[in-house]
Amino acid sequence: MYNAEKPNLAELPSSAQLVKSTIIAAVAAAVILITIVLPAEYGIDPTRIGRLLGLTEMGEIKSQLTDEAEQDRQADEQEKSSLLDLFIPAAHAQEAEVWQDQVSFELTPGQGAEWKLVMGKDAQAEFRWFTSDGRVNYDLHGDGSGKSISYKKGRGVASETGTISAAFTGNHGWFFRNRTSTPLTVTLQLRGAYTDIKRTF
Repeated sequence: MYNAEKPNLAELPSSAQLVKSTIIAAVAAAVILITIVLPAEYGIDPTRIGRLLGLTEMGEIKSQLTDEAEQDRQADEQEKSSLLDLFIPAAHAQEAEVWQDQVSFELTPGQGAEWKLVMGKDAQAEFRWFTSDGRVNYDLHGDGSGKSISYKKGRGVASETGTISAAFTGNHGWFFRNRTSTPLTVTLQLRGAYTDIKRTF
């Protein structure tokens, strides 16, 4: 078997030589970093050597492309967020437009009409009504069980949204009258805890 000869201690580098080599390597790495890597990758050129070598321009282009990519990413996120902001309210609005009943009726000038919901005490019903072209006078009231109540009145109103909470068991609803000089149509949308809807006048 061949046995390698042990190196002579005199041939090995001394500690001072190792430290010197390490320092030289560190300085060389720092020089390469400052003169080549920073200009070429990030467009940073403190010594101006990178610009002479054409590296700084390359680094500036890379940085610009990186910035543009980040701006595009942020724009995409903002666009997605905007789309969500549009779709979510639209979805809620669509859900809110599901009505249990809808009636439309015409009122000639001076004509009145009354629509009532049959409701138990403390029952609630949501409503929305609006006119086609014009304004009406209305009286939201209730009667039954030997009682009567006026919830709300209005003059020259084009639309209204709200909730009826029945004060007692009976009929609760609206009397509409057209005080304009032209015919108009009233649309009444309803949903909630009522057992019937009927025109009483």
